[in-house]
Amino acid sequence: MRKFIVAGNWKMNTTVPQGVELAKAVVEKSQNLPANVELVVAPPFTHLVSVCQVLQGSKVALSAQNCADKEKGAFTGEVAAPMLVSAGCTYTILGHSERRQYYGETDAKLVEKVKLALASGLKVILCVGENLDEREAGRHFDVVTEQTRNVLYNFTAEEMASIVIAYEPVWAIGTGKTATAEQAEEIHACIRNVIEQKVGQTVAQDMTILYGGSCKPSNAKELFAQPDIDGGLIGGAALKAEDFIAIAESF
Repeated sequence: MRKFIVAGNWKMNTTVPQGVELAKAVVEKSQNLPANVELVVAPPFTHLVSVCQVLQGSKVALSAQNCADKEKGAFTGEVAAPMLVSAGCTYTILGHSERRQYYGETDAKLVEKVKLALASGLKVILCVGENLDEREAGRHFDVVTEQTRNVLYNFTAEEMASIVIAYEPVWAIGTGKTATAEQAEEIHACIRNVIEQKVGQTVAQDMTILYGGSCKPSNAKELFAQPDIDGGLIGGAALKAEDFIAIAESF
């Protein structure tokens, strides 16, 4: 069965006390969500242990925003996947467009990160998506197909069961622009087809594919009504518990 997920990426926002209060509000307001909708919050590294304590016994899962491509060692400033598990994480986000753009993360690097994350028992939210130049050049299908193949094709069908894809139209992140439901759906369908080519229809149909480009309460219902959109990777709206829960309630 395909799982519906609404994941909140807090990015580099909130202090630890602010994050704890936000997590408490999310837990409090999430009591009546449908059983088939999973909530995930991804605070900064500094918040993970404190937020994990708030989430205990709730329906909300904890995610990191990244992990290292090494298991341990002399890599100052990095955080390894086993450390995230020990802090209470169930998920980690990998390959976010901001990591690709500002920190030069490549598909090859992401393969190593995904391998370590899965080996540590983490589930992965893997981000793919095109920028504005690529969209305007009509290369959006090619870019997303290549990114998906370059990473996912290194994993078995069994491993893919622990991977969620998040499609980010990079031109719609933090800009106030949003892909139309039709634009988003056609890319999601493309991603599912790429997965099907590798591991077959059953696995592809079971895989969760999230939309991650300025999703908010006002457009979530239309987006989530599309057959291949299974939830959202939420940025700005995840910093307000009311908006975050309203998006989840759009199912």
